[in-house]
Amino acid sequence: MAGILKNTARSEALRAAPLDSWVALTEDETRVIATGATYGEVSKRLDEAEVTDSIIIKTPKSWLRFAI
Repeated sequence: MAGILKNTARSEALRAAPLDSWVALTEDETRVIATGATYGEVSKRLDEAEVTDSIIIKTPKSWLRFAI
């Protein structure tokens, strides 16, 4: 049986984020709150904004569709 990947707030936020970049998401993973070319750049932006709870990840160079 083929599964359908549901759109979630997290997947929508990531799709809207810049490709091949580091991004910080809110703790609930619903919004991008900082982006940058390096982890350090994003971390610095979070410190400057006094954000303490976030998730930092690297976005891919391109999004690929796949089937499971």
